[in-house]
Amino acid sequence: MADPFKARAPFAPWDRRTLPGLFDVEETARRVGNYKWAEMKLFEALGGWVATVPELDVKMRLGTHCYHHAWHAELWHKRLPELREMNPDRLTVPANDAMVRFVEAMTEPEAPDQTIEKLTGVYRVFIPRFIAAYTYHLNGTSEITDAPTIRSLKLILQDEFDDWRDGEMILQSLIETPEEAARAASHQQKLESIMIEAGGIAGPGTLGGM
Repeated sequence: MADPFKARAPFAPWDRRTLPGLFDVEETARRVGNYKWAEMKLFEALGGWVATVPELDVKMRLGTHCYHHAWHAELWHKRLPELREMNPDRLTVPANDAMVRFVEAMTEPEAPDQTIEKLTGVYRVFIPRFIAAYTYHLNGTSEITDAPTIRSLKLILQDEFDDWRDGEMILQSLIETPEEAARAASHQQKLESIMIEAGGIAGPGTLGGM
């Protein structure tokens, strides 16, 4: 018979989780606020392009994807008050001025014949940065102290991977000439340079290293 007075490990034998994660409450709130801001901006960009891109298949995908990002922003909004009694609006900010310039540059192509540039910014620069930031956060978060954030990250990451695949496939179908490939590469290089300056979705330290 088991000794009822013998101290037991806090978790089941197959569970070897650790208590502390990489982020305290303030850092988690800061990052989540940055994520919410970025997801809102991507929702606004895709929603605006739905009315202007001439390609019907692109229009349909952008319409689906833009609501994914609206839902992501809503998930992050709900996480902020739970972390502590903080003002969600005060925390919903860009990581820095370079992130603002990145979004401005990403949404700059407006002409109907610039679908390649539009999709390049989203699916070859912005969404891969979301995937990187969210994966780093997921891997560094404690399952004990921040399980709700982990659940949100897993749900959102599935959307991000699915949307990235859709967007990349559409881009490959649109890029048919060396000149079009050069357009995509040039726009990607421009946006990557700004994103490097920003340090990622959550600023310098998005992927650690600070």
